[in-house]
Amino acid sequence: MSNFYFDTSALVKHYLLEPGSHWVQTLLRGRYTLVFTSELTSIETVCTFARRRREKLLMEGDFGQVLTIFQYDFIHRYISMQVEAAVLDAAQQLATRHPLRAYDAVHLATAWFANGELLRAREAPLTFVCADERLLAIAQAEGLSTVNPNDYP
Repeated sequence: MSNFYFDTSALVKHYLLEPGSHWVQTLLRGRYTLVFTSELTSIETVCTFARRRREKLLMEGDFGQVLTIFQYDFIHRYISMQVEAAVLDAAQQLATRHPLRAYDAVHLATAWFANGELLRAREAPLTFVCADERLLAIAQAEGLSTVNPNDYP
């Protein structure tokens, strides 16, 4: 089993055509792929779709369709990690050590906790999937394995 943590910048590539979309879609079709993400990803992703609609980069009919598919996937395909007090504390600590935006700190803290749970259960560690080079560098500095889907156009 392969374990991945997707932040929003990577997960939207499954629904919107961007550099790295083919790689993400291929990975997510894998039978033995578990995808972890934060419960906040649902908000960020809907905001991304809505912004693309406002910018006329996503037509109204496509918006409704992609939103429905994402909402189904979020409930049935992804492991949504709750943002608990310990995650928020870890995010604050990360923010004191690194130049992070709030949601990026929460994503990184959530991935760190999910990875710890996997390792304690003697499961394969997760790979942090993100399309933000700065966040990937911080994740690596914090000991996570990383991949940027943009490296696979």
